[in-house]
Amino acid sequence: MHVRRVVPNLRTEDPEACGAFYARLGLTPAMDMGWITTLTGTGTGTGTGTGTSTDSGTAPAQLSLMTEDLTGPVVPDLSIEVDDVDAAYEELRAAGADLLFPVRDEEWGVRRFFVRDPDCRVVNVLGHR
Repeated sequence: MHVRRVVPNLRTEDPEACGAFYARLGLTPAMDMGWITTLTGTGTGTGTGTGTSTDSGTAPAQLSLMTEDLTGPVVPDLSIEVDDVDAAYEELRAAGADLLFPVRDEEWGVRRFFVRDPDCRVVNVLGHR
């Protein structure tokens, strides 16, 4: 199993104000679905700079602003994209991890699940389909 990217998720009641704040630090919107906006930096990676899982190199820095999670029980603290979501789920299930949200396919093209780490942070483990 390989990690493709790790993205911190910040819960916010005002994504517009937060987006404007982070824009002053050089982050720009790469995706906006209403309930989640992903911001990316420029010039921070060695790949094509698209920030996608199909990028041939390292994706640029990313930060997500979330008002809620559309289908999950909570806003996760971070998202980790892996190349094999089912293998990650099975590995953590077998280890007795606290699985909060079962593995499932989402309408926006990802397969994912939520798990709580030992310090009680919620991790969204995902892969693009």
